[in-house]
Amino acid sequence: MNKEILVGIGEYKIAHNPSVLKTLSLGSCVGVALYDPVKRIGGLAHVMLPGRSKDKKSPKHAEDAIEMMLDEMISFGANKKRITAKIAGGAQIFKFMTLEILKIGNRNIESVRKKLLEEGIRIVAEDVGGVRGRNMLFYTVDGRVLIKYSTGEEIWL
Repeated sequence: MNKEILVGIGEYKIAHNPSVLKTLSLGSCVGVALYDPVKRIGGLAHVMLPGRSKDKKSPKHAEDAIEMMLDEMISFGANKKRITAKIAGGAQIFKFMTLEILKIGNRNIESVRKKLLEEGIRIVAEDVGGVRGRNMLFYTVDGRVLIKYSTGEEIWL
């Protein structure tokens, strides 16, 4: 039986045993799942904001969350060269926000992509953008990710 671990908004969690890392209500936020398939170590972040925090590292910010997850995964025995990513979210939930600066979903997606590229982490699947909210369930036993849309539709990444 897989243990279910809830990842809150602006948090990340690491699992190094068969677990389901789950985050709910991804709107403009982006879920970032990192996985080492050999060690079966996974991490899931619920990123709220692009870039990095101005004060100290905060998992609310894309760059900080990815760095923090990578460091912790490596401390548990993951090999950075094997780690891959799956990302989801970054929707434009509020259609009335037409100014580019207010499109936080797009900015979150780009920040996550940029940081993963800098770290040499390959994105193997993504479900980003659009106008629907999502829940993200990450199965660390095999790296599968289930996306459940607010409309009831489900897809596997």
